[in-house]
Amino acid sequence: MYTRHLTRELTALGHRVTVFSGQPYPRLVDGVDLVRVPSLDLYREPEPFRRPRAREIETSLDALELATMLTGGFPEPRTFSLRAARLLAPRRAEFDLVHDDQSLGTGLLGLLGTGWPVVASIHHPVEVDRDLDLAHAPGLARRVQLRRWYGFSAMQARVARRLPGILTVSRSSRDDIVARLGVDPRRVAVVPVGVDPRLHRPVPGIAREPGLLMTTASADVPMKGLAPLLEALAKVRTDHPEARLVVVGRLREKSPVASVLARLGLEGAVEFVAGDSDEELVVRYARASVAVVPSLYEGFSLPAAEAMACGVPLVATSGGAIPEVAGEDGKTALVVPPGDPEALAASIRRLLDDPDLAARIGAAGRERVLERFTWHATAIGTVERYAALLDARRAGAVRRAPC
Repeated sequence: MYTRHLTRELTALGHRVTVFSGQPYPRLVDGVDLVRVPSLDLYREPEPFRRPRAREIETSLDALELATMLTGGFPEPRTFSLRAARLLAPRRAEFDLVHDDQSLGTGLLGLLGTGWPVVASIHHPVEVDRDLDLAHAPGLARRVQLRRWYGFSAMQARVARRLPGILTVSRSSRDDIVARLGVDPRRVAVVPVGVDPRLHRPVPGIAREPGLLMTTASADVPMKGLAPLLEALAKVRTDHPEARLVVVGRLREKSPVASVLARLGLEGAVEFVAGDSDEELVVRYARASVAVVPSLYEGFSLPAAEAMACGVPLVATSGGAIPEVAGEDGKTALVVPPGDPEALAASIRRLLDDPDLAARIGAAGRERVLERFTWHATAIGTVERYAALLDARRAGAVRRAPC
């Protein structure tokens, strides 16, 4: 989403953008070029952690990718960056700079060493995901497995510390990048992401369905807080038996959330949806009485911004940067502590019981997003950082030039 929307707006501002991407390849607008950077695609659906045939191993990077996967690591940040760097090497004259979207692989250091200006987006440090996953891991074996899987995070920290410019999406993420990755705060700029208000909008003529809640949350990532939301839904249904939840996300086979659903007796009250188009999701928002962002932590929270832009009253946690998006004064969202099912339930009930309050919060939330969080504003802020990086390089070259 970040790549598709940012490149669209950069192109609208008159810039030429080429995207280098591995699988799955992004959907880009006309006018944005795509260079495919194919990998072994070891995690593709429906065969994640697949074993490739011997004839697929054609290069040393293919061998590195497979070996890292077979030993429990996640290779793609490193191997993608190295492949992309090789493709970029003969094309230096075509581009002003490289903007990395949080691969933070060692290939970026090679580009820096050959004179490329490089800026990177870090939405939030992956160490946050690692620590939350470890905190919820059931047993020593799983914790060992997770530490190996997240081994690439040490590489990302080393690379981030050497980059001349970093963009992030919130003050909360900036503080975490500085504290966890050891990056010089003077090199980290906050450029919030946003929504397309022409797409994410209220839809006249579609009535909100009583008791219908909506969230975007992975069932298998503890950070997204789906389990506390399910606990809250069970509490809400004691006095709102019509309450039900649509989850934008997949319920994978053997997901631990399945046992939570069974324990709470919610199998018929929760629907998981995936593969909807943007327009179909907007219609779902139009039907929802309440949107919920139950995350334990977010570096920004696009689902919060999208729900607010659609005019849906929002209940959200105070995890990470969510209050920076949703607001904290109770006028644009109801904000509760993360991981607190009782607080989630109380705020959901409050909106279901008070349609006037829900309407006011929904309208005010949309206005907040229109004022602060649009992709057009993201593109303008990003270009300003590009210009600052290039100006600093030119100034440095002038200072180094002989008299």
